[in-house]
Amino acid sequence: MGKAVKRVGILTAGGDAPGLNAAIRGFGKAAMGKYGMELVGYRNGITGLVNNRYMPLDSDSLAGILTQGGTMLGTSRDKVHKFPDGNGGYVDMIPQIAQNLEDEHIDALVCIGGGGTAKNANRLAQAGLPVIHLPKTIDNDIMHTDTSFGFSTALSIATDAIDRLHSTAHSHHRIIVVELMGHRAGWLTLGAGIAGGADIILIPEIPYSIESCAASIRRRAENGRPFSVVAVAEGAHSIPVAAQLAAANDLVRHAPTPEAKEAAKSHRRSIEENERESTFLVAQQLEEATGLEARVTILGYVQRGGIPDAADRLLGTVLGSAAADVVAHGKSGVMIASQNGQAVPVPLEDVAGKDKLVPVDHPWVAAARAVGTSLGEAI
Repeated sequence: MGKAVKRVGILTAGGDAPGLNAAIRGFGKAAMGKYGMELVGYRNGITGLVNNRYMPLDSDSLAGILTQGGTMLGTSRDKVHKFPDGNGGYVDMIPQIAQNLEDEHIDALVCIGGGGTAKNANRLAQAGLPVIHLPKTIDNDIMHTDTSFGFSTALSIATDAIDRLHSTAHSHHRIIVVELMGHRAGWLTLGAGIAGGADIILIPEIPYSIESCAASIRRRAENGRPFSVVAVAEGAHSIPVAAQLAAANDLVRHAPTPEAKEAAKSHRRSIEENERESTFLVAQQLEEATGLEARVTILGYVQRGGIPDAADRLLGTVLGSAAADVVAHGKSGVMIASQNGQAVPVPLEDVAGKDKLVPVDHPWVAAARAVGTSLGEAI
């Protein structure tokens, strides 16, 4: 065991998600009650860490937050190595953060967030700072953890929305196209699509053919079901655009110099921005190909708002309290993952910058195909 930890900082960063407050509470109660640590919460994520803005946390501060959505500490998407300088540029603030932690006698820092936060935490760890990461995201795309808090609640919300959209699709003989979050990962759309009985599910991992989707809708109409619900992940791409992105990714991977890599990344971003097929375009194409009226629903931030469900409260508490044990034993540079029902420390360098995507042979994919759900694959 390393030196006794007396004072710990905690922050939440990235997008808000259900279960953040449960994780803060889980860590705080265990750290203070079990180990007698002093706890401070940095306001608004990395911004508060850079500006040294924090609030003391005690048992009263943590009372009543278990069931609350969002985060009591606030959040931001700033990066530790590219922090806005106020003049349109960026500056590396890791040295300033290190100085702040030293000045405030912070023995360990707990960062709660998704993939971007994992990268920030890893940069701080590589600079020699004692950092622990807790995995939060509704996308469920963080490597080496079975799930992340936020996902279960978002899955329930998205499923409920698809349930409700079925009645409108059926009543008006329409195609209802519903867009769900997920960035580059299709876990949320696939899970909610299956649970909500969507007729077509389009995810980033499986490029789609509009004609294949249209053929599925036409078959339903011919069989007396002239309506369909189509669940689309925000990062889903058609087969042609997916091919462009694959080629761009190859350029990034094989770039011979840092300058070439940056140029390749810029090229990839331009494809993502300029060639992204909006959900409205998908609806328009399906309408033209089938003759059925199509309507779009974009769930947006409603998916990650509100009261966390029991699973996310439980997971946040389990991982948060486990993090207190890890900190108390002087360990750092790890993420506390959920693996087979256990809280397991995983090296941050194995997590940062990597996405957990849906394998094309995943049981959820097999189940969707088995029940006749179209995944938009080429005919």
